[in-house]
Amino acid sequence: MRWLKTLLVLILCIAFLFCGWTFATLNTELVSINLFFVTLPEASLSLWLMASFVIGGVAGVLVSGLFVMLLKLKLKSARRKINAADKELDKLRTASLNRPA
Repeated sequence: MRWLKTLLVLILCIAFLFCGWTFATLNTELVSINLFFVTLPEASLSLWLMASFVIGGVAGVLVSGLFVMLLKLKLKSARRKINAADKELDKLRTASLNRPA
């Protein structure tokens, strides 16, 4: 079964490489990108499109990583509060049991 998974991954990688190569060869027009204050140098359209895709993916990973870190901090804080409440509850239970009647 493992060999089937490896074969499928290999076929997908080859398909993506073929699509990327075809995309790069079909979009060779030189374009320059104008960003309000900066004009980027001329490069092929496929290069700019692939670069924007990669930059967008990296930015998405960074932003989602930041949110995951914030959620982990909130979870850690909530667990600390729960532990403190459990300790206080245990103290109250033992105090009521140890009190003379």
